[in-house]
Amino acid sequence: MRSFNRFATFLFIIFFASLLGCASTAKQEGTGEYVDDTVLTGKVKAAIFNDPTLSSAEINVETFKGVVQLSGFVNSREDINKAVKVTRSVPGVVSVKNAMRLK
Repeated sequence: MRSFNRFATFLFIIFFASLLGCASTAKQEGTGEYVDDTVLTGKVKAAIFNDPTLSSAEINVETFKGVVQLSGFVNSREDINKAVKVTRSVPGVVSVKNAMRLK
């Protein structure tokens, strides 16, 4: 019986440690958050691609905890504003960081 208690305690410690390994921190996402951000990145890329006035091949999209960062080179200030506007319209976007530059 005593060895069973030790074994159960050992399994509990392993289980608890594995849960802590999946938790998110201020600079690192948890597993679920990573999947959510990947889906959000895809939605933003699709929205930019579906806008005929934007060159989606030149706009890079990265997401971390719902904050979307746009980078790359565009032709005009209007393209920058349009890309930010399209990104903000996607459900789930918390905020947008604009790092795009003019050609």
